[in-house]
Amino acid sequence: MTSHELARYIDHTALKPETTEDQIRGLCAEAQRYGFAAVCINPCYVPLAASLLEGSGVAVCTVIGFPLGANQTITKVAEAVQALRDGARELDMVLNIGWLKSGQLEAVRDDIRAVVDVAHSAQPRARVKVILETALLTEAEKITACQLALEAGADFVKTSTGFLGGGATVEDVALLRRVVGDRMGVKASGGIRTRAQAEALLAAGATRLGTSSGVALLSDAAAEAAY
Repeated sequence: MTSHELARYIDHTALKPETTEDQIRGLCAEAQRYGFAAVCINPCYVPLAASLLEGSGVAVCTVIGFPLGANQTITKVAEAVQALRDGARELDMVLNIGWLKSGQLEAVRDDIRAVVDVAHSAQPRARVKVILETALLTEAEKITACQLALEAGADFVKTSTGFLGGGATVEDVALLRRVVGDRMGVKASGGIRTRAQAEALLAAGATRLGTSSGVALLSDAAAEAAY
């Protein structure tokens, strides 16, 4: 896989609380330079990123209910509405993990669906990726979470926030892909720092990679190709 091909799978990410405006400007410049699929940033920076990336083909992605997923649904919906007004076209929302573990499956599904309805009614239609936080779930819970995201109409399931331990693994990506089949995308996120990791996750079924190490991954790819 060439560095250009790899770039189209990457959400170039900056979600640390100390991220500055200058760092967002740099992130967006890199996203345009390398042809990443999207930038993934905190909601306060969506207007800036949208203005910097207008017409570039790089999507603006932001997070909803991040990083715990424990907000009230009405709060997640309000976040989604504002993010879309500000120019986001992809929303990575955190599933309500506590509700899932409590067996409140209808509430989990409705929580996802409420954000999906907002995103899919936007013009142009926006995508929703549901963050499962796989490191906190049993295998059965991962399967259930995928099924609920499917029922709610989400576009992707995503492994991790990167904030609560663990990260993307080949085993989890393969499991998510088996459950959702070709009906949804699978985003691997958390701890992806090398080209070898990235390609293994793609081979396991990921269709998007969330990483703050995108430029390093491409440098890795370019160096190996040159070698």
